[in-house]
Order: sequence, then structure tokens, then C-alpha cells
Amino acid sequence: MWVMVLFDLPTETKKERKIYSQFRKELMKDGFTMFQFSIYVRCCPSRENAEVHTKRVKNILPEKGMIGILSITDKQFGMMEIFYGQKVQKPNVETQQLSLF
Repeated sequence: MWVMVLFDLPTETKKERKIYSQFRKELMKDGFTMFQFSIYVRCCPSRENAEVHTKRVKNILPEKGMIGILSITDKQFGMMEIFYGQKVQKPNVETQQLSLF
């Protein structure tokens, strides 16, 4: 599963920029990586784990702004087509690989 957080937060005042920065830092602390500006993704090994991270995002929601949380399967994420100009590129998202010893 992939959890995708899409957000549009106000950044007009110094206080709003600080809230925006804190939100981004909390996402990254929870293992999310930037996919595009204001779009962060995290790979989760199961639906239950995705729900845990979704709840964590809900716990850090700022008062203002618009935030969307989307959970999709790995297959759906892999079928995404990404274009830089007119050339197709594969997603450059680092996944977390679990290693068992």
C-alpha cells in the first residue's frame, strides 16, 4: 500500500510558513518522502500499517489549509505514468525495504 498526502497550506504570514514547515517535517519524520511539491508518499507493507500512518497524519493536521490523504495499492502506484516535458519517467521514490536476518 502507498499513502499519499496532498496539501495546500497558506504561507502568506511568517506564522503560516512555520506551520507549513512543521507539517512537512512531521510527515518526513513519519517516513514520507516528497513526490512533488506538497505531495508526499509513504510505502506501507499492509493496509493496517497504512491506516496507522493515516491516523498519524490526521493527528498533525493544521487548522487552516486543505489536506487530502489517499491510499492506493502498490500495483496502482506502479501503473502511474509520469511525464517530465514529453518524456515518460519512472517515479523516483525511495521505498523502505524490510530486511530480515
